[in-house]
Amino acid sequence: MGLAPRVRDVRPGLLDLGTCLEERPVLAKAPPRHSEVLRAIENVIEDVIASLSRNEAPLLLLTNRSDWDNIQFEDTVGLQMTSNCTRRKIRSDCPKSAPKFALFLKMLSIIYKMVQSNIYATKRDIFYTDTQCFGNQRVVDIIINDISCMLRIPRRSLHILSTSKGCIAGNLSYVEEDGTKVNCTCSTMTAVPSNVEGMRNLSTDAEFILIVEKDATFQRLLDDNFCSKLSPCIMITGKGVPDLNTRILVKKLWDSCHVPIFALMDADPHGIEIMCVYKYGSVSMSFEAHHLTVPAIRWLGLLPSDFDRLNVPKSALIPFTKRDQSKLASLQKRPYISYHPTWKKELDIMAVSKMKAEIQALTSFSSDYLSKVYLPNKLQFGGWI
Repeated sequence: MGLAPRVRDVRPGLLDLGTCLEERPVLAKAPPRHSEVLRAIENVIEDVIASLSRNEAPLLLLTNRSDWDNIQFEDTVGLQMTSNCTRRKIRSDCPKSAPKFALFLKMLSIIYKMVQSNIYATKRDIFYTDTQCFGNQRVVDIIINDISCMLRIPRRSLHILSTSKGCIAGNLSYVEEDGTKVNCTCSTMTAVPSNVEGMRNLSTDAEFILIVEKDATFQRLLDDNFCSKLSPCIMITGKGVPDLNTRILVKKLWDSCHVPIFALMDADPHGIEIMCVYKYGSVSMSFEAHHLTVPAIRWLGLLPSDFDRLNVPKSALIPFTKRDQSKLASLQKRPYISYHPTWKKELDIMAVSKMKAEIQALTSFSSDYLSKVYLPNKLQFGGWI
């Protein structure tokens, strides 16, 4: 069966998920053509040449990607850049910034040749073309993201591949770009492809998608055969903070099949922030929000309010660290928290109790409590927010 917007009951009273489908997907813009990418790079170089012809030192204007003052929140998209962002200059006549200016031109040259020749490379590949020049991998990563932001062109369209760390399992089959047929099963995990956009002929009977924060929890649910015992579903994990390909895959599945998507995270500030990255995006990648965010994601658990509701043993809870308190205070100021009063209540519970819990805390009841009790009850009775 091909992908289609549908929700069907598998057992009486189970998975009444219709309320999760109120938000229609925001479709990403079509990727730019090769000629458009080449032209964008040529425009930058022409500006450099024009400055030199006027006896002026060339410079590059880069948007301050990590500045919250440049970010606006829209509930249908998430965190995205404002139209009047503050910028910083990378000058060619300043001893401090001249090396960085040269690296930007070098990277633009590499990208131009790859697009022109229709070849692709990972960020790691690019770093090893000249390790002495780049110095370390982080330099390459930052420059690539800055160029992508400056040109307003997604990284994939620059012919730069991202290494995937995420995994997927469940009721899904597809064909990869090279023609390889992939059938995700409930007993094994499949690596997220390095070219998610190249996936085609997606087919599923899944009733919902479950994003799992941690690899260990993901594997536990696989061992319990969760994605077929309850009802057909798809499970995805980014193994912590998700890489770009995992986020693109979640977005692709939402745009394609439009079934409910739930997030299963640790009940701590860092788990909540990871969920927010899937749902509303990150500040540093806000210029690609339309390609990466899925605002329809629902927080299924673990909720701080579950501690008292389930009588989770005190011994299974973990006291806050200073880092937790700082992260929670930061989260409480995020623009999307005020948009979700129920989220605010959960954060307030943590702020008062100063306690957190990992999903594994549920094993204090039984080893299979998560797959046989917690998740089925949450899905049956609408225990998401």
